[in-house]
Amino acid sequence: MNNELSASFERLTEIEAKHPTLIEGLPGHGLVASIAVEQIVTQLGLDHYGNIVSDAFPQVASFEDGRIRDLVRVCAGSDPTVMTLQSDVVLSPPASRALSQCVLEDLAPEFDRAVFLAGAPAETEAQIGDVHGIATTDDLERELVEAGIELAEGRGVINGVTGRLATACYHADIPAVVLAVKADPYLPDPTAAQSVIETALEPLVHFNIDTTELKEQADMIQTRLEDVAQQFRRAIQQQHSGQQEDPAMYQ
Repeated sequence: MNNELSASFERLTEIEAKHPTLIEGLPGHGLVASIAVEQIVTQLGLDHYGNIVSDAFPQVASFEDGRIRDLVRVCAGSDPTVMTLQSDVVLSPPASRALSQCVLEDLAPEFDRAVFLAGAPAETEAQIGDVHGIATTDDLERELVEAGIELAEGRGVINGVTGRLATACYHADIPAVVLAVKADPYLPDPTAAQSVIETALEPLVHFNIDTTELKEQADMIQTRLEDVAQQFRRAIQQQHSGQQEDPAMYQ
């Protein structure tokens, strides 16, 4: 693979978790995945397991509380056994390819299954938080039904890095689920993140997450993440310039 399109996982510590569930939290519509996974990492006190680095990623520096940190991070914990994937920036198609290849080669041997979170613009306020599931195997489809998660009807596509990761898992026979959630088309949406945690992630992954602050601090969360939301909107505009977006498209 060309070096500029490759990525590598830099492990920082060892984890005790055996066959964890990977939960993806990359920026998408409403930043639902980003908000939900950040809440999960905080609530469960997950350890910083390692970073994914690549020259294909945006040449910017990310920081928090006065300290530089890597753009794409992996956290993990053993109670419950989960692994998370997060990014502070929107990834371009070349960066997405590099990331998905790294996930398959370096992380997939460690996790048991993957749960991807995809947002889609809600057409009405009443739709915000609606969740539908898409599975890669019969067993996972049954799990979705048993958890009370409606299956996505008809045809559609999962766009962007989430779609690439889900497709990569499908072709590599790695069990995966995509949870598609309707979200605010313009603003970071803590309400949609709260819904996908409570109605889908908790019954699937078997953990309990306190989502109270997502409701109480919604305005603060929206303000803090607006820059990332603008990045995502610009990326979507460039990708779909002159095209009408399919209402059954998730990202």
